[in-house]
Amino acid sequence: MRIRSIRCVTGGIGHSVISAKREFVNGRKQRSVSLADHIFIDMCRDILENGTSTEGEKVRPHWEDKTAAYTVKKFGVVNRYDLSREFPILTLRRTALKSATDEMLWIWQQKSNNIHDLHSHIWDEWADEDGGIGKAYGYQMGVKHQYKEGMMDQVDRVIYDLKNNPFSRRIMTNIYVHQDLHEMNLYPCAYSMTFNVTQKPGHEKLTLNAILNQRSQDVLTANNWNVVQYAVLVHMLAQVSGMEAGELVHVIADAHIYDRHIPLIRELIERPVYDAPTFWLNPEITDFYQFTRDDVKVENYVTGPQVKDIPVAI
Repeated sequence: MRIRSIRCVTGGIGHSVISAKREFVNGRKQRSVSLADHIFIDMCRDILENGTSTEGEKVRPHWEDKTAAYTVKKFGVVNRYDLSREFPILTLRRTALKSATDEMLWIWQQKSNNIHDLHSHIWDEWADEDGGIGKAYGYQMGVKHQYKEGMMDQVDRVIYDLKNNPFSRRIMTNIYVHQDLHEMNLYPCAYSMTFNVTQKPGHEKLTLNAILNQRSQDVLTANNWNVVQYAVLVHMLAQVSGMEAGELVHVIADAHIYDRHIPLIRELIERPVYDAPTFWLNPEITDFYQFTRDDVKVENYVTGPQVKDIPVAI
């Protein structure tokens, strides 16, 4: 998703991310073990080298000059992030951790569909005169459903199951609700989370893993933003459920690079990669609804410069 729309989202107690060693060849420093950077670089190269183009096809997005916004894309991209090894935030350029977390909490915790509840302005374009975005994102999270255990919304159902039935294979959310699409100002891009709990040999705590399903993603503006958001979410839910964070698997149906982003991507993926920072999540919080964007931070976060003047497809 585009940066001006919603992007198309531990330390728990004692969790700190391992900054792995760099590799040396002939005495020269080579690849950093910031695994998230190398996953991103490899994905971008694969799209550019092996992807298919939409040039000449009928496409919805366009640039501000009304020119069609074509893409090079790959179908079915799957990236795995081991949150027990590192926090998957890019060092090629800085990702705004607190802003990404704020948007995730806006959807998952506040269950809001009004931009006035956000600290950033990334949703302003999609809001009506009252700040609403229709029955999208947070609205769907707040809808209560009837279960055997009573009325709950999707977030409360996830937390209930993680605490009471952690080995259930039915712990999931879905906000792509067809009957409400006509009342959404933007269709959800990141639309589903499936949670799965495992027991690692020798570990006292259970491990919380998750799959994020995304129908479409603008790789340059949105990829790491979404990865960071949902990595934070997994850490938060793990902490309040007495677990440790495990894997986040990101499944993207249509991972694309816009034609005017290609030179920017080529420059970005040739930059130096730095060590992964250490992620901190406030260990005092045991209630998901008490987290704020100020309860997360990354330490020793060294990055390349921001990519400026990114054209945005509309």
